[in-house]
Amino acid sequence: MADRTSPLPPRPDSSPVRSWWGWGALDQALSDAECASLAALVPGAAGTPLPVPSIASLDLPPVRVGAPAPLAHLLSSAPADRASHTYGKAFRDVVRALYGDMAAAPDLVGFPRDERDVVDLLDWAAGADVAVVPYGAGSSVVGGVEYRAGVHSGVLSLDLSGLDRVLETDRVSRAARIQAGALGPGLESQLRPHGLTLRHFPQSFAFSTLGGWLATRAGGHYATLHTHIDDLVESLRVVTPSGVSQSLRVPGSGAGPSPDRLFLGSEGTLGIITEAWMRLQDRPTHRASASVVFERFPDAVEAVRTIAQSGLHPANCRLLDPGEAALSGVAAGGGSVLVLGVESAYGPVESRLAELVALARDHGGSPAEEPPAAGGSAVGTWRSAFLRMPYLRDGLARMGVISETFETACTWDRFPELYEAVHRDVGAAVQKVTGASALVNCRFTHVYPDGPAPYFTVIAPGRRGSEVAMWDEIKAAAMETLGEHAATVTHHHAVGRDHRPGYDRQRPEPFALALRAAKRALDPAGILNPGVLFDAATT
Repeated sequence: MADRTSPLPPRPDSSPVRSWWGWGALDQALSDAECASLAALVPGAAGTPLPVPSIASLDLPPVRVGAPAPLAHLLSSAPADRASHTYGKAFRDVVRALYGDMAAAPDLVGFPRDERDVVDLLDWAAGADVAVVPYGAGSSVVGGVEYRAGVHSGVLSLDLSGLDRVLETDRVSRAARIQAGALGPGLESQLRPHGLTLRHFPQSFAFSTLGGWLATRAGGHYATLHTHIDDLVESLRVVTPSGVSQSLRVPGSGAGPSPDRLFLGSEGTLGIITEAWMRLQDRPTHRASASVVFERFPDAVEAVRTIAQSGLHPANCRLLDPGEAALSGVAAGGGSVLVLGVESAYGPVESRLAELVALARDHGGSPAEEPPAAGGSAVGTWRSAFLRMPYLRDGLARMGVISETFETACTWDRFPELYEAVHRDVGAAVQKVTGASALVNCRFTHVYPDGPAPYFTVIAPGRRGSEVAMWDEIKAAAMETLGEHAATVTHHHAVGRDHRPGYDRQRPEPFALALRAAKRALDPAGILNPGVLFDAATT
């Protein structure tokens, strides 16, 4: 029997004060001195950091549409709300915010408190020709929350953060009904008393929501087996302009195309996800980790392929190439590093970790000597660097340094050629655009029996005032390279607006026709997140 929580539990603890212009928590941003120190590692970086403008100094465009009286209590045109909901957190978003470019600011920000409010706001927007851009916590790095269509009478950013509860838990079936606006930490804090966890921990965990994960088909921290949020969905509830869709809650079904699959990855273009029944797991109590160093990167790749095909399913299986290992501070001698981790809620895991390490050793890997304190190990160092990376990216942006990251997936047989092509072709594009050599690094974020998901980082000095245009050219070159080598345009960051050219080439045309038909049927006024997945003028 479901454990139905009544009355609802207290709202989860408030999250840290978030930066309106950059990544994450405001108090974690780099200081001016830290920015300058970091930029000293990049020849050609600017000498002083761009100042962070105050919200009061921003030149926001005039509000074009007024809040209707019956909904005024749900809507805000306050400068702080409009500014903080203008962009996501991609490099080009951060740079434009630093320059005070708020041309894309929404006219209004909506704060629904329940599903009825979402319905009312959509009904009003459809009648008033107001575009609606769903907003979870704004961590999109692909232009997913920025309105660019320019064809509507106004723009409403729909902030779902008020829908943040775990409404029901079913301990027997290990599932819970969760509202879409729940941030990662708040969601987990509500599941913890039941001994359960969603076990989905993306890098943006503290600054992203369940609805955002679902709408973007997000990937979590875990590297094998259940890597995407798709795998954890039992059923979805979605508000569309044409009605509310509620799928049947079952462990599996062969009844036609899945209604949940229609909305997973739809990025708010077909409807607003308001809640979902999610599959949960017992909280792990046994954990073990290790790191293995390889002199040759190809040997490390072969080791990871063997592990991915072994059926041992490590929770963590991150391979860092020499540049990434050095950048993360886990290896300075030019080697590649494989970070392994296993966990279980039911019993010791040391023997499974030993099997994984043995497979890595068979391919030339040398297990690292881990110090007693986990925080001092390569595993702990990597984890700290991983969580800190977005703040470092923002610090580099303030110093005029271009930092681009893109992730993809391909089959194992195509990876070596893709890896070489990215270094060669994207490196050449950076040289052409910036006049300087690029730092190009790679790590595996997820691995499957049939292929890896490589995540590339590109760093190069930019020119003040031209950072966005230069980033755009580098991004286009990266997308072109992925397309030429049959790699997906994105593995876990969604399409948004920045990946649209690559997505248009990747998806089959018959599927595109069906998707456009679904858009016309569910959103006849064309108000939902225009420009994402479809061109606003052709839907």
